[in-house]
Amino acid sequence: MMQKVKLLLITLLLSATANAQTVTTEQIAVQHTVINMFDALSNRDSVRLKAYCTANITLYEYGQVWNMDTLILKAITQNQSAGFKRTNHFEFINTTVDKNSAWVTYRLQSVINREGKTVTVQWLETVTLAKEKKQWKIKHLHSTLIKRS
Repeated sequence: MMQKVKLLLITLLLSATANAQTVTTEQIAVQHTVINMFDALSNRDSVRLKAYCTANITLYEYGQVWNMDTLILKAITQNQSAGFKRTNHFEFINTTVDKNSAWVTYRLQSVINREGKTVTVQWLETVTLAKEKKQWKIKHLHSTLIKRS
């Protein structure tokens, strides 16, 4: 019985190792663009937010199509509560880079503190990016709400 358990554990370990993705420098740069964009959003910094997005960004949120103006209105302008804090955690599922375009799928969990209340929100998101002047920028973001607690 113990030999079967050892064999199963070795098989699972080898399978996980074989499926592990080697992350390239470009993939890391793409992932950092996503992280930095959300950091700017969390800090309610519209100037930095725009720096990580294309001028014609489209966001698919809650069944609606947003542009940069909508994002700034809903996430920054209408979100001026004192003591606001948002912390993001990313689990990158897949990152594909092809010359001047990239696609990223990830799970995002955000802990949001606003007016003394804490909410945890989880999304599954896909982002496409374009390379502009050697800099990765988010062009499209599609977000699916998984859980809000």
